[in-house]
Amino acid sequence: MTTKLDLDPVTVRKARSLARKAGRPIVRIAQQHTTVSVERATLRLAGLGGADAEGTPWVNRLLDAVRADVGLEHGAALPVWDALVRSEAEDLLTLAQKASAGSVRFRIPEGRDAQRARSASKRAVGGGIKTIDRRRVERDRLIKRHGDAPRQPWIYLIVATGDIYEDIPQAQQAAREGADVIAVIRSTGQSLLDFVPEGATREGFAGTYATQENFRLMRAALDESSKELGRYVRLTNYASGLCMPEIAALAGMERLDMMLNDSMYGILFRDINPIRTFVDQRFSRQVHARAGIIINTGEDNYLTTADAVEAAHTVTTSQLLNEYFAKEAGLEDWQLGLGHAFEIDPAVPESFRLELAHALLARELFPQAPLKWMPPTRHMTGDVFRGYLLDGFFNLVGAMTGQGILLVGMMTEAVVTPWLSDRDLALQNVRYVLDAAGGLHEDFRPAPDGLIATRARQVLGETVDLLDRIADEGLLDAIADGTFGLMRRPADAGRGLEGVAKKADGYYNPATDLLEEA
Repeated sequence: MTTKLDLDPVTVRKARSLARKAGRPIVRIAQQHTTVSVERATLRLAGLGGADAEGTPWVNRLLDAVRADVGLEHGAALPVWDALVRSEAEDLLTLAQKASAGSVRFRIPEGRDAQRARSASKRAVGGGIKTIDRRRVERDRLIKRHGDAPRQPWIYLIVATGDIYEDIPQAQQAAREGADVIAVIRSTGQSLLDFVPEGATREGFAGTYATQENFRLMRAALDESSKELGRYVRLTNYASGLCMPEIAALAGMERLDMMLNDSMYGILFRDINPIRTFVDQRFSRQVHARAGIIINTGEDNYLTTADAVEAAHTVTTSQLLNEYFAKEAGLEDWQLGLGHAFEIDPAVPESFRLELAHALLARELFPQAPLKWMPPTRHMTGDVFRGYLLDGFFNLVGAMTGQGILLVGMMTEAVVTPWLSDRDLALQNVRYVLDAAGGLHEDFRPAPDGLIATRARQVLGETVDLLDRIADEGLLDAIADGTFGLMRRPADAGRGLEGVAKKADGYYNPATDLLEEA
């Protein structure tokens, strides 16, 4: 394949081979363990929802009771559906209520009892998988009916006030102003909650809680906008943190289109235990693969804590690892919104050319992926005029390098939560640059031995060196050593570790079976 950067195909193949070598031991660990969130996601796929009077979800109450009686290592399905087959309750909700009151005792069934429990649980969880399948078909039908976004990159805008009923009109107006993808950022700290809040919420801080009802409300509103505008408007939320598998399941059932879902973000920036994260992310990506959801990865975050020039190769390394983990879980190239960002200090000489080099390297390494290009944040000073100019440069790089998803930068970054007027001006910036640049990426070809091509090849070489070291030492050790984002996260520490269990020989999860059959 001819490339604009004249990348050595042997080096590219070596980089992917090393990423596989580094990633395989992590996949084996994920296959050997389960977590409370994986088991709760399975219960949600079987139809268990709602919460008790204190706001604790019934899936949490039921799983806590199962763990107290028989542990987690056999999974939730066998003890739960064994109880249902034994007529301890007529349905999952009643069983959860009785278990919460202490009036049910669970066991690990054997022989024919175990077979009956497996069959019953597979039928129930299969209903949730069928719902996900229907919603995927529904998305395809609506895109065909209304039309798709008029061009790429898709214009991606964040709307999140904390109040879902305020988010809705703002999201609809943003779509009218040209946004193709609406992202509802989560309330601060939700990634550290080991439960998914219930119902419509109006009290989020710097974001709106990710709940099934909030997903449903915003999806319905954007479906109205899609019909009004004659193009399908996509919806994004976050499948990360301690409830990654559950939120992925809810997103699939409510027809979200993209989910932030990075293999290491929660480890590095939320201090979530690495084993917990890798187990949860594999299951969540299997759900996303089935649902036809595009994932967005979080490599841009590394550059908020590490220097964007010195650490450029860690971004590329993480992208290659994310690609391996994603494809192993069943995702296809068109679902890989691999992240990177425009975060070089503007005072660095030739900063714009360096940004072009990094962005074009990602585009050439992942030619079929809808890369997610992130705007400047770290070096925004509060000078809105300077910020507006930086965002214009960012938009231009996106146009010149053919990015797939362009997150709209805000000139008020680091000053205030954006007003509607801020978003309108930011969208005008994006529209002007994309319209004026047109197909500039088709004409833009850096000099073969110029700074851009040379820098890209340098970053790729440094990536291979780092992957070689990680493949030898192990990814968990590399994370513990602060390789990514300068964060040191050992595998035997971090939030959520108590929610991890090594699978017993008789472990059974119908969701895993159904997702891996696909």
